[in-house]
Amino acid sequence: MKLSAHKIADRTAKYIFTLVGFSSVIFLLLITIFLFKEGLPIFNSVSIKNFLLGTEWYPTSVPPKFGTLPLLAASITVTIVAALIAIPFSLAIAIYLSELAKPAVREIIKPAIELIASIPSVVIGFFGMVVIAPFLQNAFNINTGLNVFNAALMLAFMAVPTIASIAEDALSSVPISLKEGSYALGANRLQTVIFITMPAALSGIWTAIILGLSRVIGETMVVLMVAGGAATFPKSLFDPVRPLTSNIAAEMAEASHQSEHYYALFAIGIILFIFTFIFNLIAHYLTQKYKFKYN
Repeated sequence: MKLSAHKIADRTAKYIFTLVGFSSVIFLLLITIFLFKEGLPIFNSVSIKNFLLGTEWYPTSVPPKFGTLPLLAASITVTIVAALIAIPFSLAIAIYLSELAKPAVREIIKPAIELIASIPSVVIGFFGMVVIAPFLQNAFNINTGLNVFNAALMLAFMAVPTIASIAEDALSSVPISLKEGSYALGANRLQTVIFITMPAALSGIWTAIILGLSRVIGETMVVLMVAGGAATFPKSLFDPVRPLTSNIAAEMAEASHQSEHYYALFAIGIILFIFTFIFNLIAHYLTQKYKFKYN
C-alpha cells in the first residue's frame, strides 16, 4: 500500500524534528563533557573547599592562589541587586500591557520593549561606561562609577524585556471568565489583577523571572565593562567587583593552555553551569507546581 504525499511529508517532518531534538541533547552533552574534562584537573592542585571558599585570586603568584569566593560573592550580589530592580519594573510593565493598555498602545510598547533584547550587550556596556559611570561618580561623590550598582542597572535593563514579555504573555493567557467572575463578585480591577490574574498566571511569571535571572548571571560583556574588575568582596553597592563571567573573559587569553590557571578558569565555568542548571530546575519545578492550580 502506497503512502500518500501528505503522510510522507508528516513522517519526514517527524524524523527531522526528532533528529534536531536529539542533536540538541548530544551537543549539550558534548559541551558538558568538555567543560568538566577541562575544569576538573585543577582539583588535583587545589581542594574543592579552598577553590570555593578561598578569598584570594592571584593566578600568577608563586604559588598561585585560586580562591573564587570574592568572584562568587560578586556574581551573587550583582544578580540580587539586578533582580530587585528588574522584577518589579518588569511585572509593572506586564500588568500594564495585559490589563490596562489600549490595544493600539500595546502594539507599540510591547515590540519596543522586545526590541531592547536585540541590543548587543557590548553597546549596553559601553553606555554604562560613558554615561552611567560618570553620572554615578558625580552624583554620589565616589571614586569610580564602575561598580556593583552600575553593573546591576545594566543587567536589569537587559533582563526587563525577557521578564516583561513572557510575564505579559502569561497574564494575557488567563481565561477571561476568571476576570469576569471576579468583577461579578464586586472586585475592582486592582483586586482582580492581584488576587485572580496574577495567581492564575503564576507559572508563567515564575518562568519569566527565572529565565531573566539566568541571563543576568550568565552575562559576560556588560559586567566585564562596568563592574570595575576588582577581585574583592563587595562591601557596598559602589564597590568595584569582578563576577565569575568577567573573570573568565578577562583572563582566558592570558592563561597558558592546560596550565593550572587554564583549568581554574574552566572550573569557574563549571560553577556557572551548575548555577544555570539549578535555575532551570527551579523554573521547571515552579512551572509544574502552579500549572494546574487554577484550571
